[in-house]
Amino acid sequence: MAISPKRADPKLLEILVCPVTKAPLEYDADKQELISRQAGLAFPIREGIPVMLVDEARKL
Repeated sequence: MAISPKRADPKLLEILVCPVTKAPLEYDADKQELISRQAGLAFPIREGIPVMLVDEARKL
């Protein structure tokens, strides 16, 4: 399942959680990232695919 540049499938966001805290993620369409407020990390979305690796995440 891919994420389009301007919207995310709500069902996909229900399934995906932060790999560190297991908390829900927020979708940032402008930056193409999934945000984990609890972990203070932003996970990139590349070519519509969320990259849920801590090593690839940006610190907030």
